[in-house]
Amino acid sequence: MGNGVAWHGRARMKPKILTTIQTYSGPLFVADLFAGVTVALVAIPLSLAIAIASGADPAAGLVTAIIAGFLISFLGGSRVQIGGPTGAFIVVVFGVIVAHGYDGLVLATFMAGIILIVAGLMRAGNLISFVPEAVVNGFTIGIAIIIAASQLNDLFGLTTSGLPAEFFSKLEVLWAARGTVNWASVGIGAVTMVLIVGLRRVAPKFPGLIVAVGLTSAVVYLFHLPVDTIGSRFGALPSQLPMPKLPELSLDRVTELLPSAFVIAFLAGVESLLSAMVADRMTGGQYRRNAEVMAQGAANMGSALFGGLPATGAIARTATNVRAGGKTPVAGIVHAFTILMAVLFAAPLAGYLAMPALAGLLMLTAWNMSEPHKWRAYMSDEKANVALLLITLVLTVVADLTIAIGVGVSLGLAIRLRRRHVGPADWSEPER
Repeated sequence: MGNGVAWHGRARMKPKILTTIQTYSGPLFVADLFAGVTVALVAIPLSLAIAIASGADPAAGLVTAIIAGFLISFLGGSRVQIGGPTGAFIVVVFGVIVAHGYDGLVLATFMAGIILIVAGLMRAGNLISFVPEAVVNGFTIGIAIIIAASQLNDLFGLTTSGLPAEFFSKLEVLWAARGTVNWASVGIGAVTMVLIVGLRRVAPKFPGLIVAVGLTSAVVYLFHLPVDTIGSRFGALPSQLPMPKLPELSLDRVTELLPSAFVIAFLAGVESLLSAMVADRMTGGQYRRNAEVMAQGAANMGSALFGGLPATGAIARTATNVRAGGKTPVAGIVHAFTILMAVLFAAPLAGYLAMPALAGLLMLTAWNMSEPHKWRAYMSDEKANVALLLITLVLTVVADLTIAIGVGVSLGLAIRLRRRHVGPADWSEPER
């Protein structure tokens, strides 16, 4: 019996690709190839936009999508998970860069990877059921609000001397600059959003994100509109991957960045497991929690070695992969290699992408993250759960994510202990 339990435990740590490859076939590869290329075309503008919103170089977003995207698919416990930089990390990444510099972010990401691998080995993936859904919903909506606020500057083409990190101070600066609105930027951002929504409804399997951003950016170039682009603000993107190198380590630096590393690890673990859960509901599959957590650890370590951003499973890109016909982790690997080919052979084209177009894309990303169609259900839940959601949301916006998660999870566990005689149905896994 002991051997059987040990074998079952090892099976749960086994990457899904080792299972799917045993019955792999030509038709499966064709399906994965189409899905992988499709999701790469969605991931390219998103990765650039997320990196810019995080206060990083846009190339860091592509590096993350390539390195982390490959490792999450190659080592992960889900058949169809797509990994890379996500909107959930924008707030954390921006804060770490402001406080500790970009080298601090790289080290924190590397440390988070180690934490996740240890967590996977300790079967911590099973603890997802102890994170209250209200906490996840609260910090997700809070992050969405912060992302939307961060994009107002580029969406309206405002002239500011720099935006502070603090939420209300940022709104004050934006309001003070309201007289500098660039109507060309507003038009490009608005048309981009309309195109994205329209293409998503008319052709949901079509990579509408890159088409919408590409078309409006082409208008900026052809008509010489006074609108910022990636090239005008950041210069040319590199057409090759950087060489891997270890982040600089010291005891003081590690101690200083440990809280940030734990927040990155927590977010990566929760988001990836939620994304894998969504994928399972779409495909009828069964993901391996602890294999997924360990893959996230390897992906974050790998991304850090190449100077990339924190990464996790991306719910929207994973859903795109499923809708496009992805069947196995090969689709995610194809997605990573497609982005690599784009970097090697088409990097100069990214310089023409208009900043308001990317801002419009992120505004829609923030709206979708907040899941407005569920707000009424959230507010009609039990009073304790509504309070938990609102407390986590407010703390995420006005304090920071570290405090919000800590307080939210602590209060959630306290409520759970108070309800220890209540049946487990109240505390089922989050439905996302």
